[in-house]
Amino acid sequence: MRVRAAVQAPQRLVSETPWTGAVRQSQPAEEPGSTGNVVRLVVAILAILGLTAGLLLLALIGGLSFGMRLFALIGLSAIPLTGIILYVLWLDRWKPQPKIILALCLLWGGVASVILTLFVSLIGEVALYFAGVGAVPDVFGAVVQAPIVEETTKTCLLVVIVLAARRYFEGPLDGLVYGALIGAGFAFTENVLYLGSAWNESTAGLWTTFVLRCLCSPLLHTLFSTCAGVTIGFAARKWPWWGTILMWLPGLFVGICLHALWNGTMTGLGAISPIASIIGLIVLSFILTVCWVVLGLLLRRSERLHTLNMLGDYANTGWLSHAEVDMLGTWKGRRFGRRWAASFPGGNEAMRTMIRTSARLSTTRMRLLAGIGGEKERAIESFQLKEFAAARDRLLAASGSAARQPQ
Repeated sequence: MRVRAAVQAPQRLVSETPWTGAVRQSQPAEEPGSTGNVVRLVVAILAILGLTAGLLLLALIGGLSFGMRLFALIGLSAIPLTGIILYVLWLDRWKPQPKIILALCLLWGGVASVILTLFVSLIGEVALYFAGVGAVPDVFGAVVQAPIVEETTKTCLLVVIVLAARRYFEGPLDGLVYGALIGAGFAFTENVLYLGSAWNESTAGLWTTFVLRCLCSPLLHTLFSTCAGVTIGFAARKWPWWGTILMWLPGLFVGICLHALWNGTMTGLGAISPIASIIGLIVLSFILTVCWVVLGLLLRRSERLHTLNMLGDYANTGWLSHAEVDMLGTWKGRRFGRRWAASFPGGNEAMRTMIRTSARLSTTRMRLLAGIGGEKERAIESFQLKEFAAARDRLLAASGSAARQPQ
């Protein structure tokens, strides 16, 4: 694949030193596809505005149901949500995804997927009524209906993202980040409803529900939604667009099965005794939580190694030095580079641009190796290489000016 997607050679090779090299002097032109990016941005903003309006509507309905207690319910439900968001953002530090997509995922989980779930469930109940079947048994609804409907409505957004903005969905870590935020948003709204219902019965019921749902099992919906995101992310690296849609299905199936396993286990243990249900909840939640956290750490490490590998192609053809690849492809190197650049006027911004652009270059390189994007992708690669070279020029100029200043 590397033969097919060979990197175009620069005019002159970069010397084998960390911060120096002869590079092109031309300023980067407008990035190819920028018009399409603007359209996607406008659509995303409109979607966020619509979801925000839906969130306000849900808040109004919640206010009518719970009154001023709604603020307390939101505060309690926000505790696990805040922890999940912070961990997900930490995982996403190596190559941060657009904050607007992250916000879209969170709002989709907390608003749209909840509304869609209620709507689909209502349609199903009406259809069963007219078919003469009657109400669905509680066990069937919890173990079969709820997992299928909820996981489908939550993760369908992942398919939209990978089709509309594949450049920002290029690996399994991206899928984990997006899926986790969708699940966290869904769990937040669901927790508000469950806590409010428990509070209507008693204050003790409120705190029991808070401990069991928000403290002992906060990552369930996050884990379930992550499954589809990870499988789509693996396909997005090398498969055509239709392959990414197909790979939604196995991840969706795994998420549904885990959701059904959880609901079925809790239902069965609850029939035995409340103590057995609590013990089972803590043990099973601990196992699933450890699996999800470890998966995130492994994918984060894989993302860094993937960047290091892709940038190596540019070093082999002279666009970067191998020392620069070590700097841009490791946490230690990035920290050292920032500290070094911060000692020059304007150097810190230039270094940030180099780090950010190198991460984008690794994604572009991966797409070219997979045969995705064609000539447009090569034009994007050329733009990013020029952008990187221009940032390096600014950094070298800043360091040179500092060296020439009288002591």
